[in-house]
Amino acid sequence: MKLKFAKMHGLGNDFAVIDAINQPFEPRPELVRRWADRYDGIGFDQMLIVENPHNDAAAFKYRIYNADGGEVAQCGNGARCFARFVREQGLTELDIIPVETNTGLLKLEAIDATRYRVDMGIPLFEPAEIPLRAEKRQDLYQTDYEGREITFSAMSIGNPHMVIQVDDVDAAGIETLGPYFETSLLFPERANIGFMQILGRDAFKLRVYERGVGETRACGSGACAAMVAGVQLGLLEPVAKAILSGGELKLEWQGDANPVMMTGETVMVYQGEIDYE
Repeated sequence: MKLKFAKMHGLGNDFAVIDAINQPFEPRPELVRRWADRYDGIGFDQMLIVENPHNDAAAFKYRIYNADGGEVAQCGNGARCFARFVREQGLTELDIIPVETNTGLLKLEAIDATRYRVDMGIPLFEPAEIPLRAEKRQDLYQTDYEGREITFSAMSIGNPHMVIQVDDVDAAGIETLGPYFETSLLFPERANIGFMQILGRDAFKLRVYERGVGETRACGSGACAAMVAGVQLGLLEPVAKAILSGGELKLEWQGDANPVMMTGETVMVYQGEIDYE
């Protein structure tokens, strides 16, 4: 059979989005990996799937698969694309769309035809919640990399995140540090590794090595994690912008017990069909 999909991106973080309500579809890890291939498949960082919710408070179930075939609980750039997709496909007319994820509810808000605002939820800091192998919660943790001390922040925003502050993101060694810490024993479920360069109290640059994907042009949840780390350390104001290689995100966080809010653009690249058995 032919399966319909949309190719979308948020700041260059790209997705295949599939309506699994109006056509039968069950993701299999080997299928996701094959379709994620940029030469022989569709090519994407993540696959996003629209399903009927199990939670009565939600309009849809939002599922996310990384390019390596593993399912994850959060993708902020994907959430914005998900919201645009369900509105443009006529699946909802809501301006504020509650969606169910594997870690709770998200609220997705249409600002205009292309910009969406996402309530990314309240960050979790306790090591067991991230999860992180540490004895107690700290604003900063220390670890070692080839005899060099690395200081980092850690939290969960749907996914585990490690945030390392650097002087220059372009000279941060993301090609080696990213894969090393993604699979470090510090993080039992692996982690997204962010490298943050503070530009001022209202802006920072960011590169992210994403769990199961590698470096992407933008990572929404990674930008939220960096924002939280910056506010906690007194380096950023509660409203700031993240500058990623794919573009900019507006971020808001008012401190503990408050959700992180993220606003950014979406792009519908094309819609197509692919053989599916």
